[in-house]
Amino acid sequence: MRRRSFVLVMTMGCAGLLGGAALAEDAKPTPDEVKALTLQATQLVADKGIEQARAVFNQDGAFKHGEIYVNVIDSKGTWVVYPPKPEGVGKVILNLQDADGKFLVQDILKVAADNSEGGWIEYHWKNPVTNTIQPKQSFVKKVAGTDYVVYVGIYK
Repeated sequence: MRRRSFVLVMTMGCAGLLGGAALAEDAKPTPDEVKALTLQATQLVADKGIEQARAVFNQDGAFKHGEIYVNVIDSKGTWVVYPPKPEGVGKVILNLQDADGKFLVQDILKVAADNSEGGWIEYHWKNPVTNTIQPKQSFVKKVAGTDYVVYVGIYK
Protein backbone atom coordinates (compact mmCIF):
# COMPACT_ATOMS: atom_id res chain seq x y z
CA MET A 1 0.00 0.00 0.00
CA ARG A 2 3.00 2.26 -0.58
CA ARG A 3 1.02 4.31 -3.14
CA ARG A 4 -1.58 5.12 -0.51
CA SER A 5 0.93 5.92 2.21
CA PHE A 6 1.06 9.44 3.60
CA VAL A 7 4.09 11.66 3.60
CA LEU A 8 4.73 12.11 7.32
CA VAL A 9 8.40 12.85 7.65
CA MET A 10 10.11 15.60 5.70
CA THR A 11 13.73 15.07 4.73
CA MET A 12 16.61 17.03 6.30
CA GLY A 13 14.97 17.28 9.71
CA CYS A 14 11.81 19.01 8.48
CA ALA A 15 9.55 16.55 10.27
CA GLY A 16 5.93 17.40 10.51
CA LEU A 17 2.63 17.50 8.78
CA LEU A 18 1.90 19.90 5.97
CA GLY A 19 -0.22 22.57 7.60
CA GLY A 20 -1.76 19.98 9.90
CA ALA A 21 -2.77 17.68 7.06
CA ALA A 22 -0.65 14.98 5.47
CA LEU A 23 -0.38 14.83 1.69
CA ALA A 24 -1.04 11.49 0.11
CA GLU A 25 1.59 10.81 -2.53
CA ASP A 26 -1.03 10.09 -5.18
CA ALA A 27 -3.76 12.50 -4.03
CA LYS A 28 -4.22 15.95 -5.53
CA PRO A 29 -3.19 18.48 -2.87
CA THR A 30 -5.40 21.35 -1.85
CA PRO A 31 -4.36 24.99 -2.20
CA ASP A 32 -3.84 25.10 1.59
CA GLU A 33 -1.47 22.12 1.36
CA VAL A 34 0.44 23.74 -1.53
CA LYS A 35 0.78 26.95 0.48
CA ALA A 36 2.02 25.00 3.52
CA LEU A 37 4.53 23.12 1.36
CA THR A 38 5.79 26.40 -0.11
CA LEU A 39 6.25 27.86 3.36
CA GLN A 40 8.13 24.73 4.49
CA ALA A 41 10.33 24.86 1.38
CA THR A 42 11.03 28.54 2.05
CA GLN A 43 12.02 27.70 5.63
CA LEU A 44 14.29 24.88 4.42
CA VAL A 45 16.16 27.32 2.15
CA ALA A 46 16.44 29.80 5.03
CA ASP A 47 17.66 27.16 7.51
CA LYS A 48 19.88 24.92 5.36
CA GLY A 49 20.90 27.10 2.42
CA ILE A 50 20.15 26.73 -1.24
CA GLU A 51 22.58 23.87 -1.97
CA GLN A 52 21.18 21.52 0.69
CA ALA A 53 17.62 22.58 -0.15
CA ARG A 54 18.23 21.93 -3.87
CA ALA A 55 19.32 18.38 -3.12
CA VAL A 56 16.10 17.77 -1.18
CA PHE A 57 13.85 19.48 -3.75
CA ASN A 58 15.24 17.36 -6.61
CA GLN A 59 14.64 14.04 -4.81
CA ASP A 60 11.33 12.21 -4.88
CA GLY A 61 9.66 12.74 -1.52
CA ALA A 62 7.69 15.35 0.34
CA PHE A 63 8.83 18.21 -1.92
CA LYS A 64 8.65 16.34 -5.24
CA HIS A 65 5.96 13.81 -6.11
CA GLY A 66 3.50 13.48 -8.95
CA GLU A 67 2.77 16.94 -10.30
CA ILE A 68 4.16 18.66 -7.18
CA TYR A 69 7.64 20.16 -7.21
CA VAL A 70 9.42 23.17 -5.70
CA ASN A 71 10.72 25.95 -7.94
CA VAL A 72 13.27 28.52 -6.84
CA ILE A 73 14.32 31.61 -8.79
CA ASP A 74 16.45 34.56 -7.82
CA SER A 75 15.46 38.21 -8.03
CA LYS A 76 17.04 38.50 -11.50
CA GLY A 77 14.78 35.76 -12.84
CA THR A 78 17.36 32.98 -12.92
CA TRP A 79 16.22 29.42 -12.27
CA VAL A 80 17.94 28.13 -9.15
CA VAL A 81 15.84 24.95 -8.72
CA TYR A 82 13.58 23.42 -11.37
CA PRO A 83 13.06 19.65 -10.84
CA PRO A 84 11.19 18.90 -14.10
CA LYS A 85 14.25 20.06 -16.09
CA PRO A 86 17.35 20.39 -13.87
CA GLU A 87 19.36 21.34 -16.97
CA GLY A 88 17.47 24.65 -16.89
CA VAL A 89 19.17 25.70 -13.65
CA GLY A 90 21.24 28.83 -14.23
CA LYS A 91 19.12 29.96 -17.16
CA VAL A 92 17.72 33.51 -17.01
CA ILE A 93 13.98 33.21 -17.53
CA LEU A 94 12.85 36.73 -16.69
CA ASN A 95 10.95 37.04 -19.98
CA LEU A 96 9.50 33.52 -19.91
CA GLN A 97 5.86 33.46 -20.98
CA ASP A 98 3.18 30.92 -20.21
CA ALA A 99 1.02 29.33 -22.91
CA ASP A 100 -1.15 32.49 -23.06
CA GLY A 101 1.77 34.93 -23.34
CA LYS A 102 1.71 35.98 -19.68
CA PHE A 103 5.14 37.03 -18.35
CA LEU A 104 5.14 34.42 -15.61
CA VAL A 105 8.47 35.14 -13.90
CA GLN A 106 7.87 38.88 -13.82
CA ASP A 107 4.53 38.18 -12.12
CA ILE A 108 6.18 35.82 -9.62
CA LEU A 109 8.80 38.41 -8.70
CA LYS A 110 6.14 41.12 -8.34
CA VAL A 111 4.00 39.00 -6.01
CA ALA A 112 7.08 38.11 -3.94
CA ALA A 113 8.16 41.77 -3.70
CA ASP A 114 4.67 43.09 -2.90
CA ASN A 115 3.60 40.46 -0.34
CA SER A 116 5.94 39.61 2.53
CA GLU A 117 3.57 36.81 3.57
CA GLY A 118 3.46 35.41 0.04
CA GLY A 119 0.69 35.29 -2.52
CA TRP A 120 -0.91 33.42 -5.41
CA ILE A 121 -0.45 33.67 -9.16
CA GLU A 122 -2.37 31.91 -11.95
CA TYR A 123 -1.04 30.85 -15.35
CA HIS A 124 -1.00 27.97 -17.86
CA TRP A 125 1.89 25.51 -17.70
CA LYS A 126 2.86 22.03 -18.86
CA ASN A 127 1.93 19.37 -16.31
CA PRO A 128 4.85 16.90 -16.11
CA VAL A 129 2.44 14.04 -15.34
CA THR A 130 -0.08 14.56 -18.15
CA ASN A 131 2.36 16.27 -20.55
CA THR A 132 -0.37 18.80 -21.40
CA ILE A 133 -0.76 22.54 -20.84
CA GLN A 134 -3.15 23.12 -17.94
CA PRO A 135 -4.29 26.01 -15.75
CA LYS A 136 -2.10 26.23 -12.67
CA GLN A 137 -1.94 28.34 -9.55
CA SER A 138 1.21 28.71 -7.47
CA PHE A 139 1.90 30.08 -4.05
CA VAL A 140 4.92 32.41 -4.15
CA LYS A 141 7.10 33.40 -1.16
CA LYS A 142 10.40 35.25 -0.91
CA VAL A 143 13.00 33.75 1.41
CA ALA A 144 13.66 36.53 3.92
CA GLY A 145 17.20 37.90 3.86
CA THR A 146 18.04 36.21 0.55
CA ASP A 147 17.71 36.76 -3.16
CA TYR A 148 15.50 33.67 -3.56
CA VAL A 149 11.81 33.24 -4.33
CA VAL A 150 10.18 29.84 -3.78
CA TYR A 151 6.95 28.70 -5.38
CA VAL A 152 4.92 25.52 -5.60
CA GLY A 153 1.89 25.08 -7.82
CA ILE A 154 -1.17 22.96 -8.26
CA TYR A 155 -2.76 22.16 -11.60
CA LYS A 156 -6.50 22.79 -11.80
